[in-house]
Amino acid sequence: MLAHAMSTEPPAGEHPAGARRHYTVTFALLAMAAVSYALLQSLVAPALPDIQHALHTSVNSASWVLTAYLLSASVATPLIGRLGDMYGKERLLVVVLILLCVATTVSALANSLAVMLIGRVVQGAAGGVFPLAFGIIRDEFPRERVAGAVGVMSALAGVGGGAGVVLAGPIVQNLSIHWLFWLPLVVLIPATVAIHRFVPESPVRVPGRVNWTAAALMSVGLSAVLLAVSEAPVWHWLSVRTVVVLAAGLAILVVWVRSEARSDHPLVNMRMMRIRGVWTTNAVATLLGFGMYASFILLPEFVETPVHVGYGFGASVTGAGLFLVPSTLAMLLAGAQTGRLEKRFGSKPPLLAGAALTTAAYTLLAVGRTDRWEIYLAATLLGAGIGLAFAAMVNLIIENVEPTETGVATGMNTVTRTVGGAFGGAATASILAGTVGVTGYPSIHGFTVAFAACAVALGFGVLVGLAIPPRRPADAFATGDEEPSDVLTLAR
Repeated sequence: MLAHAMSTEPPAGEHPAGARRHYTVTFALLAMAAVSYALLQSLVAPALPDIQHALHTSVNSASWVLTAYLLSASVATPLIGRLGDMYGKERLLVVVLILLCVATTVSALANSLAVMLIGRVVQGAAGGVFPLAFGIIRDEFPRERVAGAVGVMSALAGVGGGAGVVLAGPIVQNLSIHWLFWLPLVVLIPATVAIHRFVPESPVRVPGRVNWTAAALMSVGLSAVLLAVSEAPVWHWLSVRTVVVLAAGLAILVVWVRSEARSDHPLVNMRMMRIRGVWTTNAVATLLGFGMYASFILLPEFVETPVHVGYGFGASVTGAGLFLVPSTLAMLLAGAQTGRLEKRFGSKPPLLAGAALTTAAYTLLAVGRTDRWEIYLAATLLGAGIGLAFAAMVNLIIENVEPTETGVATGMNTVTRTVGGAFGGAATASILAGTVGVTGYPSIHGFTVAFAACAVALGFGVLVGLAIPPRRPADAFATGDEEPSDVLTLAR
């Protein structure tokens, strides 16, 4: 199916000997770019108070440093994935990385909120790095190594996010907010040059054109929904502003879906989105995003609360980051092992195991968090669960779509995770804000409710995951006569 729409070049993994660079070089360069982007996503979160003071703005205005990035990433990611499928993934990746380098430089030099937001909007638009990387891996790697490499790349999204929360404190305390951007740029510039020089262009293309009307509808609809959700803790969930913006966004998205279903050149193929293995995986991604992004708010705020309040550990921003080190390490290790697990059991069991581990982590936090070891244990379970689940879910998407739809399909999976994250962050922030007492801090009950809400959401994710049709990566990527190998050989 769709074979007529693809390039006539040899299939992935069957290029003539010496025709392309070794895939380990490609993987290393893609990983550099992916981790740099993920760091830029989360480095600013713990540093928002410092950014607020440095740019002489208000708390609500400083929050747009995160919100602008979130909106831009959600809108641009599937569009960039689609353009990569049409015009070449390596070509689009280089363009995106050049824009990311320029935008990061703008943010690093910013001395006003307006300039900072310009940089952050363009940085967010570089969210297409991940779907483009997944597409390059699918097209270029030996088929038996695709699942493992995609798994590690997916885990790097979470690892970079976790590492950003850990590193933000030391960077701001010892340098300045500008180094939150200069340091990733040190990696981004050589990575961009090397990707242009060494990563081959994908042989898989899909003809067609971009439906710009649909792209505009999707952009406006997603932006309105995410804006309402992100600002709900400030506007209040049942305020007229929140309800009107949310309802308008949802209405526009309904129009977008109808437009795409009737289009000869849809931006997102709605038939693809209705595939059981796609919509169920995206539903789980939404719930996992809820839990992951909520952890970036809940855990640091809990451990930073002074002991005299009656809970917490009085940790500094740097100390709070150290509580998340086990999560980051567990995420990387679990993600690296997902390829091996998928070859033996398929992609569905690791996804379910990951969702179950994250559920267990939040359940532990809801019932017991008085000792440091409980926080460390919960963080480890959380990281392992996210590492397994993120790695497996992208493979599940890729296994269920055509190679010509890899970019847009994985881009939409990223969007669903981001939307879930926005809901998770806003919901938990609202829960905590509603329990702030005379001490100026949320009550212990507020944290219990917030952790329990995440546990319920992730538990529901396990139930939804049961509906995903089982399928082994070998069925999608391999010919059946190839020997499986461990993705960790990528590092050799």
